[in-house]
Amino acid sequence: MSYLGMNSITGRTLTDDAHIKQSIKDIILTPIGSRVERRDYGSMLFFLIDHPNHTATQLKIMSATVMALTQWEPRITIDSMQFTISKEKLLLELTYYLKSQSNQKNTTEIEVR
Repeated sequence: MSYLGMNSITGRTLTDDAHIKQSIKDIILTPIGSRVERRDYGSMLFFLIDHPNHTATQLKIMSATVMALTQWEPRITIDSMQFTISKEKLLLELTYYLKSQSNQKNTTEIEVR
């Protein structure tokens, strides 16, 4: 199934892969409670940024990402996740499959400051 979406910056048309990557980034970077009329949209990742960098926080980051994408992006299945935490940012690399094309692996990187 082909899906046409809109680029949130330029307003131009996006097709499947680009639209899904844009959607993933939007879901991850939107703090829960920040959208009017859609308070449960987004992820808890924003609230974990200043937590100490230890195993429990890393598990919370993974959990927050998977829960948000499972709820808000039904077109993908998450395969794996890698992330790097530094003082300035969190770099998240997500590998996923499209449910419509289960044999094709896709990746996207998201930078959270």
